[in-house]
Amino acid sequence: MTPQPDALRVVLAEDDVLLREGLASLLQRAGFDVAAQVSDAGTLLAAVRDAAADLVVADIRMPPTFSTEGLQAARAIREELPGTAVLLLSAHIEVEQAMELVASGHGIGYLLKSRVSDVTEFIDTVRRVAKGGSVVDPALVRELVSARRRNDPLGALSARELEVLALMAEGRSNAGIAHRLWVTEGTIEKHVRSIMAKLDLPETNEDHRRVLAVLRFLESR
Repeated sequence: MTPQPDALRVVLAEDDVLLREGLASLLQRAGFDVAAQVSDAGTLLAAVRDAAADLVVADIRMPPTFSTEGLQAARAIREELPGTAVLLLSAHIEVEQAMELVASGHGIGYLLKSRVSDVTEFIDTVRRVAKGGSVVDPALVRELVSARRRNDPLGALSARELEVLALMAEGRSNAGIAHRLWVTEGTIEKHVRSIMAKLDLPETNEDHRRVLAVLRFLESR
């Protein structure tokens, strides 16, 4: 199919020749101009320059080490050609790389290769990224949320303990918190001891421990 004169120009970077040819066929049928195809990250930047590409679709893991060559090439493309959109594909969820990717600006996407099997969804994602949108695979979003929960220092606190800690952050004493929550001061003291234990705060001066607990609370907001 001959691309239209105003078709978006795409460069594909994928070492699996069958997947690369399949992607090229999908994109061409959807009206994109597949201007170049490469099998390694080393030749990707030059291909993007030569093709004056609007969009790069690249595997994260490519020769020679199959680690993060695609991601490194994407960084170089974004630095030299910031107007070029980039959609990275991965067979696995790469949490750290994805977090960096999402923070890098507009016209950026991260998609699991399994998502390519839904042709309509894949083409829609390509179009959105090419137009400057940011797209993150739903499975990755779930993983990021789970990772944040696992690493959240306040994740072990109960709802009531979080409420007590929030009032501590307002500078209230145990008596003041008890008055606010309509419970006894002894109950608040038990909550505070539990909070300190769950946050693994050392047995030091009580005021210092309260400050440390409040700092943990504020850092997580």
